[in-house]
This record gives sequence, structure tokens and C-alpha cells, in this order.
Amino acid sequence: MSAMLQPQIILLKEGTDTSQGKAQLVSNINACTAVADVVRTTLGPRGMDKLIHDDKGSVTISNDGATIMKLLDIVHPAAKILVDIAKSQDSEVGDGTTTVVLLAAEFLKEAKPFIEDGVHSQNLIRSYRAASTLAIQKIKELAISIEGKSLEEKKSLLAKCAATTLSSKLIGGEKEFFASMVVDSVIAIGNDDRLNMIGIKKVPGGTMRDSFLVNGVAFKKTFSYAGFEQQPKKFLNPKILLLNIELELKSEKENAEIRLSDPSQYQSIVDAEWNIIYDKLDKCVSSGAKVVLSRLAIGDLATQYFADRDIFCAGRVTEEDLKRVAAATGGTVQTSVNNVIDEVLGTCEVFEEKQVGNERFNLFSGCPSGQTATIVLRGGADQFIEEAERSLHDAIMIVRRALKNSTVVAGGGAIDMEISRYLRQHARTIAGKSQLFINSYAKALEVIPRQLCDNAGFDATDVLNKLRQKHALPSGEGAPYGVDIATGGIADSFANFVWEPAVVKINAINAATEAACLILSVDETVKNPKSESAQGDAAASAMGGRGRGGGFRGRGRGMRR
Repeated sequence: MSAMLQPQIILLKEGTDTSQGKAQLVSNINACTAVADVVRTTLGPRGMDKLIHDDKGSVTISNDGATIMKLLDIVHPAAKILVDIAKSQDSEVGDGTTTVVLLAAEFLKEAKPFIEDGVHSQNLIRSYRAASTLAIQKIKELAISIEGKSLEEKKSLLAKCAATTLSSKLIGGEKEFFASMVVDSVIAIGNDDRLNMIGIKKVPGGTMRDSFLVNGVAFKKTFSYAGFEQQPKKFLNPKILLLNIELELKSEKENAEIRLSDPSQYQSIVDAEWNIIYDKLDKCVSSGAKVVLSRLAIGDLATQYFADRDIFCAGRVTEEDLKRVAAATGGTVQTSVNNVIDEVLGTCEVFEEKQVGNERFNLFSGCPSGQTATIVLRGGADQFIEEAERSLHDAIMIVRRALKNSTVVAGGGAIDMEISRYLRQHARTIAGKSQLFINSYAKALEVIPRQLCDNAGFDATDVLNKLRQKHALPSGEGAPYGVDIATGGIADSFANFVWEPAVVKINAINAATEAACLILSVDETVKNPKSESAQGDAAASAMGGRGRGGGFRGRGRGMRR
């Protein structure tokens, strides 16, 4: 009787959506699997591309995991974690973004039957963390160092790492051509960590083979005034003056007022304005500089003045390009032309203006500090060049990482199979449930070679059985064997130069395990109705009716399959 008299407790606002327990966890796992299915087919050298059309009508063609994840605009809260790990992998090491999403989803998929059977998720998390620590130790043991090699050897080793990354991209057909270009540009900037010291300029037209590397700075010819064509377009060892001031006749600031008692004084004011600009130009010329670049406008008067004195000038140079010119030539950007001393002028071996496609480019090559390089990309369609730029960004990041942490591991799914074998063996030494969990973690790692086969159209089961047999050899000679994309069999990835920096794999396994553990540790989701109704009201008022509010609410849950 007393149970019937208990008052009802209203704890949360009406309309709050709470879901908890096992069903909630399984639904989160399903959402993550659905996200991974989107990027699954982009993995590896035979991966497909995605064409993404956004609301502004711009089209992106890409098979870079992080780019796709960013553009998908995912609303499911648990699936957003996968987007975050793809982004962090991209900013940390540059490549392996698809790998990290696939691994995280596969770990969750392997955990799902255990969760459904009533295993506590903390037990799974504990085993997964232990397995990831063991996996990372094993990678470090298997990694091979490229330290202590001569520069030439190092270059060829780094080019192989870059080629492995590029083989899965749109420009994979020309990977050797671009790999050496990427390595040269990374070595050119030396120990400088700033990625923006490598410029990538895109010029539509021509073929990919027309792309070239400038050992210095290249930028598109800026807006120019009359007189520009009379300026010389090539100098040897010029002095370069970098400015951040306007070189044109400037009217006084608004509201400036001058009262004259005698009209003849008016001319003296006009003359003063002209004298100011001529004074500035004289100082530029007397500094001995042959090339004058400014971030702000260089007017028609100044252009003609410099042309008469055989000086090249360019105004409205973007700040990024100006900084790169300063770093390369050893000059300093000046905000005044007074007292320009030799120390602030830059220099380079050759400056020239050159036609590239239908654009004119200013090229500074043979720079003394050599801390910068520019890759000029050519290609047919704009989307193609955009994707080529993203691919090169990945390759540049990989080469930088390989230079810093100079250890590499075998790619092509070889390292994943080897860790999987090692964890399976280790699991047999453990008593209790965690043996099963570590075994499932080991099975999840096989997703990489399996997906490589699927994407290339090979029989994944057949290839994986061959790989398992090879990796199980007691001598350990099978460790570097991975999927051979060319023949559909297995091959020694190391001998075939399919290499990747160890840091890529370590980071991917770390991030994927963390994400999987995070999603497994969530047991309740509370959806606050206030934010939803606010969205609904805003939409309703925009639509002129209530009909849209409900539509908004359902969209967040539409991801489940």
C-alpha cells in the first residue's frame, strides 16, 4: 500500500531525453561504426575517393580521412569523438587519419558482443589499455632506425616514406616524382618547425609533371600599374628591400582642414605632398636595392619612378609570402624608409619573373639562408590540384616526422599483423576474462590489412590466412610481410620499400584506443530539451510555422543504422 502513496519525483525538465544502460552504449558503438563505414573505402593505394558537396555548392574530392571527417558535419555526439581523433592525428603526424578512425571503430565493434553479454565496460577498458601499451612497446622493438646514414641515403629512405603516403592519394601515379620534391623541400627548411616555410602554389593547366620545386620563394605576380612592363624582370644577386608602407600619393585623412589666406599658398601644400612621396622613393633607390616588395600598395607614380631607374617593384604582396621572402633572403621587413642600412636588405642569387601556365610568377632562388622552399603545383582541374595539395601536406608532415623521430616500420598491414600475432600469443599467458578481451583487440588490428585487400578487390580471407601463416613462423622472418597490392598476394613490405614512420602507428593506436575507451565508458546520455526547443523556435519563426521544430529534433538521431 505504501508504495502506491509514494509521490512522483520530477527531477529533469519535461521533454529531457535520457537513455542509459546497455542499449545506450550499443547505439553509440553503432554510430561510430556507421562513421567508419564512410571512410573505410578510402584506405590504401587502391582506396576510392569521396565527392563531398556542401551547402555553399563547393565540391571537394578527397580521400584524406581528416578532410572527409571535417566536411561530413556529423551531429551524433559519440561519433564526433572519431572526428576529433582524425583531426588530432592529422595535426600531430599528418597521415594515418583513416587508419585511426577504422581502428577505433573496429575496437568498439569487437567490444560490442561482450557488452551485449553483460560484461562490465570497465573490464574491457582495462584490457584494451594494457593491450595498447604492449602493442606500442612491440612497435618500438620492431622499428628500424635511419639515424647515422649519409645525407644521400637518408634522402632515399625519406623519399620511400613519402612515396608510401602518396601511393594512397590521387597523385599516386606520380609518387616518385613528388616524393623527391617533398624530401628536397623538407630538407631545405632544415630544423625550422614552421610548416608555412614550405609554400604550395597552385596553377591550373599543364600536367602534374609540369609541377616544380623552387629552392626559395615563388609567388604570383601582384596587381601592377602602368610602367611595370618597363621594369627589368631578371637580376643576379640583387639586394631586396621589404617594406610595410604605402608608396603612393595619399590624400590627407578625412576631416583634415587647411585654411588659406592666400590662394598661391595652395600650390606649396600640393608640392609638399609630392615631395613627401619623392623623398620616400629617393631613399628606396639610394639604399641600393634592386627589388622592392611591399605589403601595401605601390602606386603608379612609384612604379614608373622605379622603372626609370631599373628597379623591380611589387606591391600588395601577401603577408605570408613577404615573411617567407624575409626568412629566405635574410632581409627584415621595414615600416619606414628612413635610415635603410645594408643589414636590413635581403639578397638571393637569382630573381626572375617567369610565366607559369597563364600566370606570371616572381621567383627568388638560391637564397643564402635557404630556410624555405616553394612547390608550384600544376594539373588539369581545380579540385584535382586542391587534392594534390592536401596529399603533399600529408607527405611533408610524414617526412618531417621521419626526420625527427628517425624510426620506420613496415607498412602494408605488416606491422598490424605482427602486433596482432604478438598480442594473441600474449593473451594465452593471461588467466581470466581479459584473455578474451586482448584477443578481440588483436583481432581488431587485422582490419587494416583486410580493408587494404577489400579496397583493391582481392579475397581478404585468403590473403589474411597467408599473412597469419607467414607471421606465425617461429623464426620471425615473416614479421615484415604485408599485403602486396600489385599481385593480390603477400610480400615483404620492407624489401618493397612500403615504409611508414613508427610515430604514425604509435599515435594511431594510442588515439584509437583512447577514443574506444572513452566511448565505452559512457553509460548515459542526457539530451537537454532547452537547446532543442530554442533551435526549433528559431526555425519555426523563420519558416513562419511550427512545422519545422520537430524536424530539427529528429536529425541528431538519424545516424543509427
